[in-house]
Amino acid sequence: MEKLMREFREDLSEFRDMTEKFYAKEVSVKEYKGFSGGFGSYAQRGGEASMLRLRIPGGRLTKEKLKFVADAISEYGVEKVHFTTCQTIQFHDLTAAVVCKIMEKAMDAGIVTRGGGGDFPRNVMVSPLSGVEQGEYFDVLPYAEAASDYLMGFIKTVKMPRKLKVGFSNSPANETHATFRDLGFTAKENGTFDVYSAGGLGNNPRMGVKVAQQVQPSEILYHIKAMVNTFVAHGNYKNRGKARTRYMQESLGVDGYRAAYLEKLEEVKKNEKLDITVPEEPVTKRGNGTVISDKRAIAQKQDGLYAVAYHPIGGIPAVTKFAEFYETIKDMEAAEVRIAPDETIYIINLNGDEAKAVLAVTDDGAKNLFETSVSCIGAAICQIGLRDSQGALRQIIEEVRKYDFADGVLPRIHISGCTSSCGTHQIGTLGFHGGAKRVDGVMEPAFTFHVNGSDTEGGERFGEQWGMMLQKNMPAFFVELGQAVRAEGTTFDEWFAKNPDALKEIAGKYLC
Repeated sequence: MEKLMREFREDLSEFRDMTEKFYAKEVSVKEYKGFSGGFGSYAQRGGEASMLRLRIPGGRLTKEKLKFVADAISEYGVEKVHFTTCQTIQFHDLTAAVVCKIMEKAMDAGIVTRGGGGDFPRNVMVSPLSGVEQGEYFDVLPYAEAASDYLMGFIKTVKMPRKLKVGFSNSPANETHATFRDLGFTAKENGTFDVYSAGGLGNNPRMGVKVAQQVQPSEILYHIKAMVNTFVAHGNYKNRGKARTRYMQESLGVDGYRAAYLEKLEEVKKNEKLDITVPEEPVTKRGNGTVISDKRAIAQKQDGLYAVAYHPIGGIPAVTKFAEFYETIKDMEAAEVRIAPDETIYIINLNGDEAKAVLAVTDDGAKNLFETSVSCIGAAICQIGLRDSQGALRQIIEEVRKYDFADGVLPRIHISGCTSSCGTHQIGTLGFHGGAKRVDGVMEPAFTFHVNGSDTEGGERFGEQWGMMLQKNMPAFFVELGQAVRAEGTTFDEWFAKNPDALKEIAGKYLC
């Protein structure tokens, strides 16, 4: 890994040169995007600023990494930060000079941006409370971190058709969508993994193909290498629109794909030694006797310890929060931050008194389930976005707050600015993806409405598309929906399960 890090450092001069050329208008937006993505950076809409994606394997933000983020924000005047659904941190509105400096300094803190975009292995995802969650099958984080290190080696050695997303799930909650990732490992009660591949959200979504069962954790790297080899051998290098792994289900058929994968797996097992042993790092800290009763304080499996949840609206915290977090937890034994796939963060391994302190510093976040709704960064920043998903979510929340609905009356929603599903709209109870609708000869901002998606293992489904809703009408829709559910004295989930036609009747007033 040290050799690879040196090579990544050497690559930075090339990135700096290309970035200077782009901002000097010597390189086109398309050409720069094709280059810069491999370094975890893209020009924002308008080409006058950059974003930078920090790879955070498993969403695990140690105190040292948290301090780097806080210091970088302060030193370079970063004004916008976003937690992503791939458990990364994005800095936005950066100048050419700043994006280069942060990229280089991040490596000193063990944070790599290389491969954060482009046709490379992306950030490895993990159930955010792995290792501390009550009821988990086993701690998958150490295996995901080993997988992350291994995948980094492919950045310099293998040209894949497109990006590759890998996820690990510690329970049927399946928060990382491991059953429909490019490659996913789902923990089982007996300490093994089932393995799924060639799935994914976005255009033409697909559930993953189960390619193996009862896989020993020590053997995960064989499956990663088999996945890469299968993608290289059968992925579409000619049509970029069909260059994701899920399209191999179409070109080969499901059974054909499974056979191709298992053939590569057999080759890898025959020719390579990739068995791993990961050190156990059990949490030895215990509580101090203080008991916490708060909906954002989650009791861990370690006696007397808590994880505190914090969800900034739209996944965009005030940039000052990182310094506040660090100053609050820096002297707390074993405390660290975990970024979740729904843009929530958890501060874990807290005794009761520590949890109280963290609850106080995170009291500006979402107040109920609806306010934990998920949104991509949106078209105000993203080059390919069609709608301002962040703006739409803020408008909805501002209107809904006037009615003071009880927690659970409205569900968490998922909003993407386009079909790419960076807001994971396809698995939301209610989801939206951005587009436009012609009304009286005028193109109006609108979102396609998705209903009844789920990512729970065994009950996975992509939401049904019910039609399009004008953005300006979305706040009124949620107000009427909330009023209908409140009138029944129940939660949205119970209300919808009892009478789904009632949702169709309300939505029908707003769909066009």
